[in-house]
Amino acid sequence: MSWADRLRLALLPPLGRWAVSLLGRTLTLTEVNRDVVEPFWAARAPLIYACWHGRILLVPYLYRGRHRPWVLASRHRDGELVSRYVRGFGFRVVRGSTTRGGTAAIRELARRLKAGEEAAIVPDGPRGPRYVVQSGIALLAKLSGAPIVPLALSASRRTHLASWDEFLVPHPFARVVVIFGEPLYVPADADREVLEARRGALESRLRELTREADAYFGARVPTL
Repeated sequence: MSWADRLRLALLPPLGRWAVSLLGRTLTLTEVNRDVVEPFWAARAPLIYACWHGRILLVPYLYRGRHRPWVLASRHRDGELVSRYVRGFGFRVVRGSTTRGGTAAIRELARRLKAGEEAAIVPDGPRGPRYVVQSGIALLAKLSGAPIVPLALSASRRTHLASWDEFLVPHPFARVVVIFGEPLYVPADADREVLEARRGALESRLRELTREADAYFGARVPTL
């Protein structure tokens, strides 16, 4: 690893946390359908949170302290940046992706979920395609027995970066909404056909929630 890479890894995560924490203090949060997840939180039951890659910036800040889910981060250098960023908010990390170490990472997350802990997955990450759920999250739900709770985030004033995931950055003093979806279960005896059906159902639900979140403040809704 070059000195430039080492410097990048050392500086960017804490700078990112500082900037997001500063931004977060100016925002007004509304949670929609929170009653869907509150019984699980009260019972300390395991959950798998699913949020698009382009909508994750604020999630570790908004739910710091109350939750310490295990996050799946890739083994690429970008995954190391993500790992250091979310750990600073109290989240924990399992390394792996669909291309490197994915099976072992899914099994490790399943073990954590069976122990009663939570997991957070970006189902179109780490490199897309955008708004397309990959198969790993359905397999994780099957192995662990934990339900998947889709969630979408948007803001009244925001910028979408020119990246593959159209990464959303709220403007200071914007209003932010998080919308939770109904839990989705995958049976322990699910075959490939059932896994694909649940994967497709999650993708449809996440797209629908994203449209709802973007329309919450009367903003133009992109075609998903």
